[in-house]
Amino acid sequence: MDIRKVKKLIELLDQSNVAEIEIHEGEESVRISRQSSTGTPLVMPSHLMMGQLPAQAMPAAAAKTEEFAESTEPPGHIVRAPMVGTVYRAPSPGSKPFVEEGQAVKVGDTLCIIEAMKILNQIESDMGGTLKKILVENGQPVEYNQPLFVIE
Repeated sequence: MDIRKVKKLIELLDQSNVAEIEIHEGEESVRISRQSSTGTPLVMPSHLMMGQLPAQAMPAAAAKTEEFAESTEPPGHIVRAPMVGTVYRAPSPGSKPFVEEGQAVKVGDTLCIIEAMKILNQIESDMGGTLKKILVENGQPVEYNQPLFVIE
């Protein structure tokens, strides 16, 4: 990335109320962030990253929502999304899906693909058994840790 572009981005950041900007250009990327007015950087402890908040740190409403979500999940082993992205149930448009409900799966069988940042990531079965339920549709956006499949 050209240094003149970086300098221009810094100028734009200074002239606006934006606190942080990240630009991707091909394989290169740059993130520019403004320090807070107190001069103290905001640092999140590693044990709080990726949604691993202790129960006492969670607001009551969020804790109830999480309890409800867990209680409504079907019984069996749940395969969850390891990342945010878009689910594709088949290797290409018009192709047969990787798996169907009722199909026997082995450890390592591809269940779907999640596209994240233009990278296709194969999601494999981590347990052998019968695929009881498919919880996502083809082309559906998914969140981190969202249930995708139920295996028994």
